Amino acid sequence: MLKVPRLRRRWPWLSAGLAVLILAAGAALVLAFPSAAATTCPRCYGLIAVQNGLYAERGLSDADRHRLVEVYRDANQRVDGFYAGRESAPTVLACFTVSCYKRIGGGGERGVAVRNQAVMLSPRGIDPVIAAHELAHVELHVRLGARRDQIPQWFDEGLAVLVSDDTRYLLPSTAESRCRDTSSQSLPRTLKAWLRAASADEQVYARAACRVYRWADAHGGQQAVLDLVNGLNHGDRFAAHVDG
Repeated sequence: MLKVPRLRRRWPWLSAGLAVLILAAGAALVLAFPSAAATTCPRCYGLIAVQNGLYAERGLSDADRHRLVEVYRDANQRVDGFYAGRESAPTVLACFTVSCYKRIGGGGERGVAVRNQAVMLSPRGIDPVIAAHELAHVELHVRLGARRDQIPQWFDEGLAVLVSDDTRYLLPSTAESRCRDTSSQSLPRTLKAWLRAASADEQVYARAACRVYRWADAHGGQQAVLDLVNGLNHGDRFAAHVDG
């Protein structure tokens, strides 16, 4: 009987200790992965809703707000048009200042897809091509789910160039062939290898885009991509569809 009160007195201290540990772990996670935290709670990082699914820093001029909405609409139309609809609905965080982009965990890139649930755009990424490129990554990954690892990074990147219609790396659609770089050299299969290659030579995007464009053009265009995704989701291997 005498021991029960003593045990009861210890429980509040134990609960408080657990609460402190949980808060500390949460704070460490936010510090280590600010992009994940920012995409989960944009308002916690000073971003406000511009429209459903689109956030930007406070104090935008009317001109910047209008430009952002147009970029967002154009980018979504490119992805919607290619895939004939969408299965993904990522949150988009757009920063017009470097300080904003650093605050939400961004680096030197123009834009980045985060956890297949969000896209972050830097001041240099407020552009329909860049936004569509990152949205295209998310759409492909969501459609593939656990089969995402079947796709080599060069195909993922080349397809995003094709979906976004990035004329830095592909010739205009009116050209007989859209390839800017027809090199047949091997392309990076992993994300780590891709980042290393792209930092050394940005035209690796052009080579990957050419490879994807030629494959799609020979197999039914956009439908070839949809068939590939469907095949992979039913157990096919990437090599059975694409000779990379």
